Amino acid sequence: MKQHSILTVLPAVLCLSLASAAPLLLAQEKNIEGPQYFPMASTGGAPLPFSEAVKLGDTLYVSGQIGSVPGTLTLASGGIGPEARRALENIRAILERHGSSLDHVVKCTVFLAHIKDWPAFNEVYREYFKTNLPARSALGANGLAMGARVEIECIAFVPPKK
Repeated sequence: MKQHSILTVLPAVLCLSLASAAPLLLAQEKNIEGPQYFPMASTGGAPLPFSEAVKLGDTLYVSGQIGSVPGTLTLASGGIGPEARRALENIRAILERHGSSLDHVVKCTVFLAHIKDWPAFNEVYREYFKTNLPARSALGANGLAMGARVEIECIAFVPPKK
């Protein structure tokens, strides 16, 4: 009876082992090195404890961006519209700095301090994503960094250099 149980479980164990090794094997096959970490630009104060982006293979993970004026922690004034525009411009700059663009964004996660700002945010968002609409999640969040009204993080494809 015990032998039968081992024979029944063995294929499942082998499948799990192969499945957990698949990302590593794929990375080796694609000749992917480990992740590249890109530090946050200076804001004039203590360094922030996270990267602006991390690249693994042809994927760029961009940390959440608030609508702060570049090089500062000062939010764009005027509410959700100007903050959303500034956050998306910050994302655009990070993407372009690391070989991608808004056209290559595949996923965005949007955190809104007030979910009632969702329609106003969408108006601005549509200015930046017109044709290639990324997958997206949006949610109301309590207590965004620096009192921001919006924070946006994204994942983008980085095309090969020509």
